[in-house]
Amino acid sequence: MAKIKSQEANSETGDSLKDESLLDHINSPADLRRLPQEALPRLCTEIREFLIHSLCHNPGHFGSSMGAVELTVALHYVFNTPYDRIVWDVGHQAYGHKLLTGRRERFETNRKFGGISGFPNPDESEYDTFSAGHASNSISAALGMAVASELHKDKPRRNVVAVIGDASISGGLAFEGINNAANTPNNLLIILNDNDMSIDRNVGSLNSYLAHMTTSRGYNTLRYRLYRLLRRLHLVSDRQRGSILRFNNSLKALLSNEQNIFEGLNIRYFGPFDGHDIDRVVKVLRDIKDMEGPRILHLRTIKGKGFKPAEENPAAWHAPGKFDPETGVREKDAAGKPPKFQDVFGETLVELANDNPLIVGITAAMPSGTSMSRLQEVYPRRTFDVGISEGHAVTFAGGLAKDGMRPFVAIYSSFLQRAYDHIIHDVALQRLPVVFCIDRAGLVGEDGATHHGEFDLAYLNSIPGMTVASPRDEVSLRNLMFTSLGDEIKGPMAIRYPRGRGSVIDWRKPMVRMPLGKGDKLAEGKDVAVLSIGPIATEVSSAIEKANAAGISVAHYDMVFLKPIDTDILNEVAMSGMPVITVEDASVVGGLGSVVTDWMIVHGHSVPVTKIGIPDVFVPHGSIKELRKMCGMDSESIYKSIVNAKKLTE
Repeated sequence: MAKIKSQEANSETGDSLKDESLLDHINSPADLRRLPQEALPRLCTEIREFLIHSLCHNPGHFGSSMGAVELTVALHYVFNTPYDRIVWDVGHQAYGHKLLTGRRERFETNRKFGGISGFPNPDESEYDTFSAGHASNSISAALGMAVASELHKDKPRRNVVAVIGDASISGGLAFEGINNAANTPNNLLIILNDNDMSIDRNVGSLNSYLAHMTTSRGYNTLRYRLYRLLRRLHLVSDRQRGSILRFNNSLKALLSNEQNIFEGLNIRYFGPFDGHDIDRVVKVLRDIKDMEGPRILHLRTIKGKGFKPAEENPAAWHAPGKFDPETGVREKDAAGKPPKFQDVFGETLVELANDNPLIVGITAAMPSGTSMSRLQEVYPRRTFDVGISEGHAVTFAGGLAKDGMRPFVAIYSSFLQRAYDHIIHDVALQRLPVVFCIDRAGLVGEDGATHHGEFDLAYLNSIPGMTVASPRDEVSLRNLMFTSLGDEIKGPMAIRYPRGRGSVIDWRKPMVRMPLGKGDKLAEGKDVAVLSIGPIATEVSSAIEKANAAGISVAHYDMVFLKPIDTDILNEVAMSGMPVITVEDASVVGGLGSVVTDWMIVHGHSVPVTKIGIPDVFVPHGSIKELRKMCGMDSESIYKSIVNAKKLTE
């Protein structure tokens, strides 16, 4: 790492620190807390330099971590971590936290197979207090910890801090947590890291409110001192605290002609302050650290702070891939490759919308990630980014469908889990024609366990009236989207596809309707039958080529639909007497393998079935190739399963 010279160190730090890296000597927050406060700006600079030179060749979440450096340093400087708890929301901003908590020397392994996680992970460090990866859970989790500390009567007092972004705080769970915090005895501190951004630009009235909200520092100081004085004089008690807060908040709203949404919930509010003024942040944290009751500290930050290209285009620099650390030029994909599934989805949706004015698009804070942005560019009034609120997205789609619209809802598989009840209660129960376009289905790679889309086949298959399908390539995706609008579909339909590229370069073909519940026979065979669903068919095809070369004749069927399943194919396979192998880029519990096995049992067939897919574990992070090998679903592993299945007939 480049050595950063600074004029900020005074005589207390020693002349030697002027030319030495401060970060290289910090192996825990205890080391950080030994630094004089005037050395902190220099440390923040060093952290940013470290992140730039590491993430330029080992990509990760760049913009959020760059924007939260001062906040991270201040938290570990003021609070006695890990005794005091810091709960990060999502965790995109936690790279600086990892550097300060003993993982600097391992940071080169970030997001790599066997290396450290790209998100806070309690299995990795005691400083990672709670799992992160999905938005809006920090306040609820931190409140639980704060209440637990109260019940344990921890001495000294254990401080609990939830760090949440302005996008995440718009999620319903965050507001449920805030509401409960206001009505439960606790000393929770909520820090709102407000950078006016999620992955795409933040949306909604709450974002507009946060952008303009101000408060008086003098007022907060005066009110706190007055409250402490009244307590000492025994003129107020904790039981009366809520009434005092409500009176003060009403008075403040009257005088300022401005209502504070948080103080309206009886939670003390401080800010907004400049989140990059490290001295100010440290002072404010020290001032409010020992206050009783829940409070919110509002900090304004800049996503990508310290790297001009990221500051100017924060959406593109959320996770930019590899880049030149000097120029900021990002590495481009080579030409001539198949497109990403998300891009095929986006362009196909525009084509369908051109012909059908009833089509609308909905996404939850991921217009560019899902390519819903393509529809947004052409039909802005028919495209809705509802923010981080997947449950609302689904019910909103249900309302649109109930009154005649044809909603396409594009959400990542692991995030759609958050809306499961809404899918059942607000869409499927009423047989509403909502199309769920489920991006990032299956193994997603370096984002790891919180982001793998391994459960959607299982959790959707159990819903009555739900049609569930997965295309094996880009052309099939287009056809399934077209099919979803046909009269055969009586209710909701889910189309799941993976992260990344498909296999067909020339994919812009005229769309055709696919027969409901019918698969495709891709290869004839007489020794072993392989049933696959989705793009994992390419791994199967590679395995079959090797098996054929070894003299094993393998039939291959692309099932296309999990529900309704193609019973003609199942009958054909069962009557052939061949051993069966099912392959799916999804959990083997409840997915294709389970459906085929159950069908065979119910219909009295004793055909042996080998299930290949994601095992009944939470899969860690790594490359897709590494993770498929780990799960036994790469072409070599499938080939070995074919060989073993053939032995059953000998």
